[in-house]
Amino acid sequence: MFFPLLLAQAENGDANPAAGDNAAAIDVSEQASKTLTDVQNWGNSAVVFLQDQGPEWILRIITAFLIFVVGRWVSIWASGLLKRMMERGKVDQTLALFLSNIAYGFFLTLVIVATLNRLGIDTTSVAAVLAAAGLAVGLALQNSLANFAAGVMIIFFRPFVTGDFIEAAGTSGIVEAVQIFHTQLKTPDNKMIIVPNGNITSGNIINYSRNATRRIDLTIGCGYDDDLRAVKQFLIELLESDERIMKEPASEVRVSALADSCVNFVVRGWVKKEDFWAVSCDLTEQIKLGFDERGFSIPYPQSDVHVHQIAPTT
Repeated sequence: MFFPLLLAQAENGDANPAAGDNAAAIDVSEQASKTLTDVQNWGNSAVVFLQDQGPEWILRIITAFLIFVVGRWVSIWASGLLKRMMERGKVDQTLALFLSNIAYGFFLTLVIVATLNRLGIDTTSVAAVLAAAGLAVGLALQNSLANFAAGVMIIFFRPFVTGDFIEAAGTSGIVEAVQIFHTQLKTPDNKMIIVPNGNITSGNIINYSRNATRRIDLTIGCGYDDDLRAVKQFLIELLESDERIMKEPASEVRVSALADSCVNFVVRGWVKKEDFWAVSCDLTEQIKLGFDERGFSIPYPQSDVHVHQIAPTT
């Protein structure tokens, strides 16, 4: 009895896997048949679509491609023509490049819209998506956009140009280049400083090179015991002897203040802007040497200390 029972169980165990394999094979066959049917249906739909609308879509794609290629070429040609016209009109090179790039972007946008319309794509939804993306980018790049707007203002209003010596945003130097987002300055000791345009336009801008002439202002002090007339005459002769100092407007030497330890003279002379630093330094040196030769004193601040001795108490 025991062995027939085991044999029956073994036969039953062998029969069940065979049945499972047969069911799995049937499922795979059904899936393959369904997939093949779907592919055939898609193929039939594609054939019907190509037969009905294929020539029209091929024509749309070809014309859209031609619109984009020709339109892009026209955009490049028009922006280049605008740049050349501005350069012939002696417009600042940075401004000419900026405006030509803006024109190219505008023309290319029109070309893209025309291309999408030819393909049958609704550009209204595309414009809405671009507007939303532009708003998000604008919020993320507020500082950069502020520098961009400041760069546009600098290029249009031109408070300074390349080569000017300016003081702005707490620094000073010669303008090397004016870019859309920043301005490059070179200091007298040959350092390059990159200043964001937003920092420049948010404060005062001092342009030392805008006018052709500059005035030298020196304050010179002499002692109270010196002869004021002799000191003044020496300073006047010194200004008149330097050919770099202009005759008009006339130079000035006047007593400006009776200070605590000296009498102050203000010495003023007009020079060309390129001679300003050289003449200013030369005058300072010559005044010191002339004072030494003539015995004039240059007082320095001093204080008198009085010591009172108090008798000790017993």
